[in-house]
Amino acid sequence: MTAFEIKKAICEVGHKLYDHGFVAANDGNISVKVSDNEYYCTPTGVSKGDLTPDMIIKIDGTGKKLEGKLNPSSEIKMHLRVYRERPDVNAVVHAHPPVATAFTVAGIPLDQYILPEAILTMGAVPTCEYGTPSTMEIPDSLAPYIQDNDAFLLKNHGALTVGNTLKKAFFLMEEVEFNAQICKHARELGNVEEIPCDQLEKLMELRKKMQIPGRHPGCKKCKNLGTENCRCKHNAESKSTCSCGTSAASADEDLVAAITKKVLAALGR
Repeated sequence: MTAFEIKKAICEVGHKLYDHGFVAANDGNISVKVSDNEYYCTPTGVSKGDLTPDMIIKIDGTGKKLEGKLNPSSEIKMHLRVYRERPDVNAVVHAHPPVATAFTVAGIPLDQYILPEAILTMGAVPTCEYGTPSTMEIPDSLAPYIQDNDAFLLKNHGALTVGNTLKKAFFLMEEVEFNAQICKHARELGNVEEIPCDQLEKLMELRKKMQIPGRHPGCKKCKNLGTENCRCKHNAESKSTCSCGTSAASADEDLVAAITKKVLAALGR
């Protein structure tokens, strides 16, 4: 992609974040890696709904401005921390999706396994400790989770998603909020039924076969089929095993095929 095409793509994502209600006023920021030490990013003080390519600036790995009339957001620090720790990441999106953010405000983790698509693409989303915006506290809060996750909730401060492409990072932001909405509605209806442990194992095997890019935390905790605090070792990098000893009916092949088709379409593959 040319420099202009990258800037245009960043603006399009910014417009979508604003149109979706994931940001208000001048909230949020977006960045894309263009070399080992160069990044395009959105400026401070500009609504994501008003972004134009000429507003996008270029910075180096220390946050120093290389190109552009405007200045980078002070929150670019958390983007740069991700790029330093995760060479596989080429884009970072930070926004304030309302329902997902509300989970952090309420102190409720977004870690229930309820949607196959969310399980395949990101798994349970960790909540990072609260940090003061614009300081190193927020980048530091990512440290415990940065190697195993592509989506993060920032306590009382929104969400951060990363990807090998800008589209992937944005799609994960959509997935975080959609998953949060479904979980909220289920809670309001009075019951949340998680996908059984053995089915999680099959989904992780499916993720491996589909070669979905990015990191995944696997299934670290479940309470399915009556097993309390079950510790399951599902991992996309190795053969999945489950320590809970539970069993259930095999997954419906048509359902798996439909999920595969939907996820591939979302990833643009």
